[in-house]
Amino acid sequence: MTSRIDLVIFDCDGVLVDSELISARILTEALRAADIRIEFDYLLDNFIGRSFPKVADIIRHRFDRTLPEDFEKAYRASLLAAFEDELQTTDGIHHVLANLDRPYCLATSSSPARVGRSLELVGLSEAFGERVYTASQVLHGKPAPDLFLFAAESLGARAENCVVIEDSVPGIEAGIAAGMRTYRYTGGGHLKDGKRGLPDHLRSVQTFDNWQNFFEMHPELYKRSSETG
Repeated sequence: MTSRIDLVIFDCDGVLVDSELISARILTEALRAADIRIEFDYLLDNFIGRSFPKVADIIRHRFDRTLPEDFEKAYRASLLAAFEDELQTTDGIHHVLANLDRPYCLATSSSPARVGRSLELVGLSEAFGERVYTASQVLHGKPAPDLFLFAAESLGARAENCVVIEDSVPGIEAGIAAGMRTYRYTGGGHLKDGKRGLPDHLRSVQTFDNWQNFFEMHPELYKRSSETG
């Protein structure tokens, strides 16, 4: 029997906001300025869904380079400046949030400052209110399940009654590790070319690329009042 759904947990970057191509471009430029050359596609394939400390750790171990002390601060400033001009929501997410007949929240690897400004820029701050959880609140970020379990516990939901919507491999692994029903949203610009499929151990994860499909998969989550006016 399928368990009921009490909470929907959204990732932010690549799910609510179409930010990943912007982030990868700004990070590529910042690394190049620090004389660290990492291919754009490598960034998309390996850094998406990870917190910045984890990204810095990957660079240190795989490329034997330590980022300059002021790198993170400068990178975040450049990224937020780019967001001011370019950031948009993914197509249809406003409709989903307005018609979702269950509690929902956001759980992201992004910093509190980044996610806060992202939501402001695209008009989603009010929709989520204080139901925003970041990797800074847990010991282990994605792909560990800590963040999703923390969000569920904070809102009084059991893990088996939660749905997670993610785009990245670490995020999907975290949702599964948390024992939550997990879907992959592929409507963000970084996934539209179809090149970034899932590894073999995640092939069974259901994917969708249009927010309209979400209510087709779960019609019970659509507000009945919205159909009757």
